[in-house]
Amino acid sequence: MRMNEREIREKLALVTQKLMRLDGPENEEELKKSGESIGYFKRDFGIKEWDWPQGDGLYGLMNIMKAEHTEEYLDFLDQWFSSNMEEGLPSRNINTTTPLLTLMDVNERLKKAEYEKLLLDWADWLMTCMPRTKEGGFQHVTSANGDRQGVRLNENEMWIDTLFMTVLFLNKMGHKYQRQDWVDEGIHQVLMHIKYLYDKRSGLFYHGWTFRERNNFGDVFWCRGNSWFTLGILDYIEDFQKQLNAGVKEIILDTYRAQVETLKRLQAKDGLWHTVLDDPSSYEETSGSAAIAAGILKGIRLGILDDSYAACAQRAVEGLLANIDQDGTVLHVSGGTGIGMDKDHYKNILIAPMAYGQSLVIVALAEALRHC
Repeated sequence: MRMNEREIREKLALVTQKLMRLDGPENEEELKKSGESIGYFKRDFGIKEWDWPQGDGLYGLMNIMKAEHTEEYLDFLDQWFSSNMEEGLPSRNINTTTPLLTLMDVNERLKKAEYEKLLLDWADWLMTCMPRTKEGGFQHVTSANGDRQGVRLNENEMWIDTLFMTVLFLNKMGHKYQRQDWVDEGIHQVLMHIKYLYDKRSGLFYHGWTFRERNNFGDVFWCRGNSWFTLGILDYIEDFQKQLNAGVKEIILDTYRAQVETLKRLQAKDGLWHTVLDDPSSYEETSGSAAIAAGILKGIRLGILDDSYAACAQRAVEGLLANIDQDGTVLHVSGGTGIGMDKDHYKNILIAPMAYGQSLVIVALAEALRHC
């Protein structure tokens, strides 16, 4: 691969600085009018709130720190966590677990007792209090719209997002604190989500599964949903080092390879992926494309994918660079997306600057630098 290191570094700096000062979109009043039908959730905008979009943003900052061997954003991260804790945290659920993945890395550096207590309490809560579906899946409980302390139960539903938002954290905590029960629960959740969300015919993942109707809702292959697996599953496996059962590991990696093989075939000509992966009439979406690109690049670096994926990865990086505005805003990012019963639901989701859009591009470009 021939990556333009100078351009990547320049764009990466712009995207990172924009993330740390990100606020709501200029057309927010207009977006409010259509509300949840187009994915408008006020809490999702900006970098200040404690929820999954911001948690993904913090994950991006930590990734660039690791890739560049710097502590440049540590003060920002420390202030973000301490101010949110002082203000009072929102309800505990799948999505509000996301910031803790970064807090673990922050506290490896700062060793704050209040951070460690929160991490341990939350991991224990996931094991003992997190609502479950049939067969013990993590029920995809989310924050209530407009109510920081409320939740939406999404009863007996599993969503692919859960693997990234919650399971990565629980697995990492299990390894750090030598809690085999936490590690085992993470394995259970990964295999459960593959069992019910993976489509063997296409190699892709459905957005969700409901035990009530026993179906995958609208049977839609959503780009960002698939990308949570493409990116997150390699982070998950990496945390095991050599401890993961070889048979389980091979099932997971075979699933990853099959998914990436299909993603390679569905890549649009300018390097991105459509928000409905197998529907070229749906818009190309940058956040999911960034996570897919990062997952493919990492797979190549770790030797899980061969060099036949290099051209796909390079085109993806070029597509991402083309979707960064002069002020560092990542363009063509879809808003928060609940499960839909048809493709039109996903095709009509709003497009606006989002913390996870910034973050996932950061992760992809940081990974791309390893290939320069």
